[in-house]
Amino acid sequence: MSTTRRITAAGLAAAMGMTALAACGTSGGDSADAKTVTLVSHDSFLMSKSVQAAFEKQSGYKIRVLKGGDAGKAVNQAILSKDNPQGDVFFGIDNTLLSRGLDEDLFSPYEAKGLSHVPADLQLDKARHRVTPLDYGDICVNYDRGYFARHKIAPPKTFDDLIKPRYKGLLVTENSATSSPGLAFQLATVAVYGKDGWGNYWKKLKANGVEVVDGWEQAYNQRFSGSAASKGKGDKPLVVSYASSPPAEVLGKKPAPRQAPTGVATGTCFRQIEFGGLLKGAKNEKGGKALLDFLLSRQFQEDEPLQMFVNPARADAKVPELFTKYGTTIDKPATLAPETISKNREQWIKQWSSLVLR
Repeated sequence: MSTTRRITAAGLAAAMGMTALAACGTSGGDSADAKTVTLVSHDSFLMSKSVQAAFEKQSGYKIRVLKGGDAGKAVNQAILSKDNPQGDVFFGIDNTLLSRGLDEDLFSPYEAKGLSHVPADLQLDKARHRVTPLDYGDICVNYDRGYFARHKIAPPKTFDDLIKPRYKGLLVTENSATSSPGLAFQLATVAVYGKDGWGNYWKKLKANGVEVVDGWEQAYNQRFSGSAASKGKGDKPLVVSYASSPPAEVLGKKPAPRQAPTGVATGTCFRQIEFGGLLKGAKNEKGGKALLDFLLSRQFQEDEPLQMFVNPARADAKVPELFTKYGTTIDKPATLAPETISKNREQWIKQWSSLVLR
């Protein structure tokens, strides 16, 4: 969930370009495998080198990270390979996709150390502990402050604003079928306009020139004009991203600006909770449990905000000043009950695809 990185449907691993972030001691047979724990995740997973080194020193395991595209794509691949899992722990399944992973029996139950420090409203599987909440954030429309100042247009604040003529052709979002943020944005419109009204809203959004791309990386880092990564080539001043995206645009800038160059349309947000889980059939179950414990430790949790621009799941984890100063707190994000998402998600995605992509 971040703006310097981030979280597309099923495909073969080769087609997805799975890569190793860290592959230490993984080619020496069974003895090497016993000393290595493999984390499978989306492309946006990041951890400080010092924090990774701390885990490896404390536990005796080397971490190997396999990245598999956007969150939706990574989850689908994990399902395809569940009889022979690619790793020991999965990081990055969120509440929009959680029921898919649970229904496919991807995870073995494990109650991670430190779970008592996580608020109950984030523990969506607290009865069985098949997954552990590790972070949360809000999917929202971000806007390029400079663009709107130059054009003397007030930036949008709500979903209703986005379908107004003044914002025609300005928004890029992610594909609901292939991207976790894209799906979250669609679910937000369901929460706001209801089961009978969200489709009509998307018809209006399409008529107003919304652009759809596969995933967050393409939307934010290539198409969004407010992203430093686009180097001025992006031409969309509105993008579906995160309430925590603005701090990423400030990180490392000297002198520090009064405000971030990007803002958040606070009336367009959906709460996203991200989980980790011990993959069923993991070759290194002991190492996987140790890694899950570490992912919920204060050391990792306090590393998350400026690595992945998410809020730590632990209530006692400190958040950096940069994150709190330039980020946006969403008091009342849109939400949907997990059982509602589970019951309707696939049909809603099909409807969305028929409405928007054809």
